[in-house]
Amino acid sequence: MSRRVPAAGCLCGLPAPYQDCCARFHRGEGSAATAELLMRSRFSAFGVGDEAYLLRTWHPAGRPARVELDKRLRWVRLEILETADGSVFHNEGTVRFRAHYLDRGQPGQMEEHSRFVRLDGRWVYAGVV
Repeated sequence: MSRRVPAAGCLCGLPAPYQDCCARFHRGEGSAATAELLMRSRFSAFGVGDEAYLLRTWHPAGRPARVELDKRLRWVRLEILETADGSVFHNEGTVRFRAHYLDRGQPGQMEEHSRFVRLDGRWVYAGVV
């Protein structure tokens, strides 16, 4: 797998550099403490092409056998529009977001309202609300 590591800043939108932000989760050095942090780290995984992380953080009930990332898309920015629950004190939460991308240089965006649950103490993506 070829990863596209951001030159500066993290794709997820937080101010820390990628290596200190989402990359630590991608490397397996801990897990996201909230549903929103998991959403952000999954967006970054799409951006750097980390299919293994996407599969590891997908609930087994809906996890595909593999993730085929569209190599024509370059994920460039994430907007968190709304969160509900999903804190360190919850077992479920939702995150509504808008993901911005470039498709062969043409800008585009997609919105999703995602559901997250704790499984064995870790947040996982459980699908669309």
